[in-house]
Amino acid sequence: MSRRTFLKDTLALGVTGAFSSPFAILRSLSPDTDIIGHGDFKYRVHRSWGQLDAGRYPVKDCHEMVMDKRKRLIMLTNETKNNILIYDRSGKLLDSWGNRFPGGHGLTLHNEGGEEFLYITDYDLKEIYKTTLDGRVLLTIKHPKFIGEYNDCDRFGPTETCIGPNGDIYVADGYGSQYILQYTAKGEFIRKFGGDSFIKDDKFKQVHGIALDTRDPARPLLMCTERIKNCFKRFTLDGQYIDSIYLPGVYMSRPVFDGDMLYSGVCYSALKHHMLTLNSGFVTILNKDNKVVSNPGGTAPIYKGEEPEPMVQDKPIFKHCHDVCVDDDKNLYVCQWMADGTYPVKLERI
Repeated sequence: MSRRTFLKDTLALGVTGAFSSPFAILRSLSPDTDIIGHGDFKYRVHRSWGQLDAGRYPVKDCHEMVMDKRKRLIMLTNETKNNILIYDRSGKLLDSWGNRFPGGHGLTLHNEGGEEFLYITDYDLKEIYKTTLDGRVLLTIKHPKFIGEYNDCDRFGPTETCIGPNGDIYVADGYGSQYILQYTAKGEFIRKFGGDSFIKDDKFKQVHGIALDTRDPARPLLMCTERIKNCFKRFTLDGQYIDSIYLPGVYMSRPVFDGDMLYSGVCYSALKHHMLTLNSGFVTILNKDNKVVSNPGGTAPIYKGEEPEPMVQDKPIFKHCHDVCVDDDKNLYVCQWMADGTYPVKLERI
């Protein structure tokens, strides 16, 4: 049988009901044979896992994903036809909502006394929203110029939030003036720290992400992304700088914690002239000692002393990894920015 005849017969089956949609056909034909990663953290790539009908459920950039206590995978895109897509772990679409976040970028899930809420950052509208899981807005944090903490001319482009142990809200101004802004759970301003600098350790160049690090329960910390300088930076909850974790070649996205492990999507790596290169992303995984143990899609981590050798893309599996979500079986779901409307890719732990 020729390839053309095979495809014709396959499509005919789809019309008569053997497949529910053209995307089911793509799933059935996808080889999904790539194995990536290193050591104990290797994965089988499932490119077609999250594919949907792009006419009904389009995405621009798949920015971030979280998993709620019902094991639903909730993904944020900046496509206002459906800002939120909700999957089950098989890749089936369960629900969608949202048409008001043209710059939807950061997505944080927080369990507040048994009830879960979302925090959405929109760098276009320059606001942060606390919502219910079905999209009802409960709190809005506006541009800090309205409370006198920024001047009218100061840039504000919020990219991420995290929630402290007492409910305080931390906002990363990653596309703006490079501050971390701290608010109470009710949205009352407490302080800001950081700011824009290439030189000073306690300041940032693209503080793209932030997360609460509770791996030491006695000493919770803030883990902040400094993408342009290839660092994660650690701060106390009141904004005092502690140290930096330098990952040469790695232009990382937000830190994501699962148990003792830290995961991050790498948006770019430094393939050419030690500078960031388009379409050069991968995933990086660090252990409890903040050492890289695996780079799915990237080169193997090699340490000489305390810092790793430069790490870059090894296989062109990804373009620009923007976020990683980890399920209970330690499978990963990778969201991408500027990747031709690509839906999330599943990495099955093997």
